[in-house]
Amino acid sequence: MSFSSNSKLLVSFILLLNSVIVFSQSSNFKVTLDAGHGAHDFGAVYEGRIEKNIALAVVLKVGKILEATPNIEVNYTRKTDVFIDLIERANIANRVNANIFVSIHCNANKNTLADGTETYVMGLSKVSSNLEAAKKENSVITLEKDYKQKYEGFDPNSPETMIGMTLMQEEYLDNSISLASKVQDAFESLGKKIRGEGVKQAPFMVLHKAYMPRVLIEMGFISNTIEGNILNSEEGQNQIAKAISDAIISYKAEYFGTNEIEIIQEALPQDKIEKPVNENLQTPSVPVQEPRVDSQAVLPSVNVNAGLVFKVQLLASLTNLDTNSKKFKGLDDIAVVTENKYFKYLYGNTTDYEIAKRDLKMAKEKGFSSAFLIAYKNGEKVSIQDALKQYATVHKN
Repeated sequence: MSFSSNSKLLVSFILLLNSVIVFSQSSNFKVTLDAGHGAHDFGAVYEGRIEKNIALAVVLKVGKILEATPNIEVNYTRKTDVFIDLIERANIANRVNANIFVSIHCNANKNTLADGTETYVMGLSKVSSNLEAAKKENSVITLEKDYKQKYEGFDPNSPETMIGMTLMQEEYLDNSISLASKVQDAFESLGKKIRGEGVKQAPFMVLHKAYMPRVLIEMGFISNTIEGNILNSEEGQNQIAKAISDAIISYKAEYFGTNEIEIIQEALPQDKIEKPVNENLQTPSVPVQEPRVDSQAVLPSVNVNAGLVFKVQLLASLTNLDTNSKKFKGLDDIAVVTENKYFKYLYGNTTDYEIAKRDLKMAKEKGFSSAFLIAYKNGEKVSIQDALKQYATVHKN
């Protein structure tokens, strides 16, 4: 073979390698983590507990968990004690085309008995408490140079002025609420108090310019001595980081699918994992079929006449698995729906939320650590937040 031929072969190999790398990167689920405040912006400070330090510690712990999870790519607005403009935090997420943006903070109140968690999405709420929360976080921009010009005349002391600004929250609102709901569910599983009535909306500047589903998490009150000390402890931060990362992984599984093999590896001991079939070695006589796409497809095990039904989503896969497979670790009555080109495998079928929580606990004990609750109303999928509101209303009577 001539030198020219060798050169062409090398170039072709490099191009092929680059294309594989690009494909691999593009298939990753990208998460931008934002630790609130930084440097001369301390955030809230009570009894030696400093918001900027706690937020950064938790963000780094969340990032470490996510970085160890296959097919998740993490980038940070800050990894050290530095000051980042609010608009730049959003731009960092925009530049990498992040799939979600998660901003992490601590809460504080003059009433030192106030406690509990809050999770916000971008919105133009007129609820006074929500506006006060936004005002507190938005006040950071006054530390930035030329903030009046940079933020188009936005007044951090009057969040309502954002109403006249160009917003893109509607496109991402449903997904943002879904992500926030998963965060709240994860916090609730830790026994943490959820303040107010579920996910809240408020005009946060740090969320305003991020063009993807995005949430702002208030992990608890550092002004409350008991809760603040938990937030400031290694154990408390590890628990919170695990809850947030579980919510993110659960969101990814629902909206972006998950690698079937990695889920199986979580669910089964290594010596019992079945060898995956190499999909690149296809027999020409057996055509490869694309999964049927039907966002409303529901197996008969989902009772369409049952009104509100809770189920547990175990995993999502591009592969149609046998619902009687040992991969499901003995969980019975597995149902499957097809949605967004993925087969989604469901366990349990109950109108009782307490039973649904026990089903979820069982699934997690079996090894499906990324499992989460979903709901159907009259056979159509609804957000778990809406389902819980309806459930609470019915059970009040």
